[in-house]
Amino acid sequence: MAGQIQDGLGRVLEGNVSMLEKAMSAFGEVAVDQDWSADEPAPRIEKPRTIARPMEVSAPGTFSKNAIRTLRLEPTEMSGWWLQRSDIPDSLPIKVSIRNVWTTGEIVSNIVLRSGSSHNYVRLVEHIIALKAGMDVDNLLIKLDSGDPPLFNEGSKELVEAINSAGRKELEGKVRYFTVKERVSLLTPHNGVLLIDPADEGSLSLDIDCVRDFPNAIGKQRIRFVNNERSFLHGSTARTNTTARQKFLVSTVGKLFPESRNLGYNSKNVLIAGKSKYSNTPTHMHEGKSLEAAWHRAVLDLLAALALIDEGRFVGKIIDYKGGHYPDVEMVKLLYAHDLLVEV
Repeated sequence: MAGQIQDGLGRVLEGNVSMLEKAMSAFGEVAVDQDWSADEPAPRIEKPRTIARPMEVSAPGTFSKNAIRTLRLEPTEMSGWWLQRSDIPDSLPIKVSIRNVWTTGEIVSNIVLRSGSSHNYVRLVEHIIALKAGMDVDNLLIKLDSGDPPLFNEGSKELVEAINSAGRKELEGKVRYFTVKERVSLLTPHNGVLLIDPADEGSLSLDIDCVRDFPNAIGKQRIRFVNNERSFLHGSTARTNTTARQKFLVSTVGKLFPESRNLGYNSKNVLIAGKSKYSNTPTHMHEGKSLEAAWHRAVLDLLAALALIDEGRFVGKIIDYKGGHYPDVEMVKLLYAHDLLVEV
């Protein structure tokens, strides 16, 4: 079994214990800005569901801003979510699974899934696959016309609306739920903490306590919520965030690098944070403060990692402080590597 067991931290899967303890202390000092933790969890689903009819959504590409990219959503009886490149003849669909994660990006942090050939990949999948963990669709086939998905102006709002417009169809079988066997934790690259507790006995709730902490206009933001229809729809419209400096570098020096040369970030589809104020208008205002960065992180980034648990739906309690795609994916990988998942 991995790691040592520490009071308050549970089984430490990665990172220095004293640094983790400092991170937990710093996390606890951040005031809660918005608290939806008393909400009812999403209802239990017994039979797996797919969409009732195909739908298409299009927008400029994430990494090819001058090209329109299309996602075609199709019903399927294949278990889980699948991505298929229609531009690569005879390519196998890529299952949304921790087993198919290729990288979490370097210049632009994002989850890249791949199956078989190195050409058969899809970049920046997190804002798509988060819907697997946040909506009542267990099986879905998504066809793409390239490895570069569209980048929408309001998070994943258009994709959520398309799935809801498609309706649902029940399939044979049974939905499975998983949680961790015990408390687990790891240290993030920015000296934060990702900690997961098992679900309470008899509960199928996923509870998230998320903190963003940046030395810029974003500052400290903390939200607590239960993953259900209200919280997911609210968070799914939050844009990813970048700094004004990063945006400037991508638009100048970044043109020298293939990974960022045609990156489609603009003032509509990302939140741009300067040192003391935003360069564009933030959303998700609560009591005069924008919580857009926290909602995006918790719903469209963190839930994407949970979607990589491909056997079923994840339930439990999560603390996320200074997290990111790399520690998210590392956590899921270690849960599998050390047999720390259990079916509820």
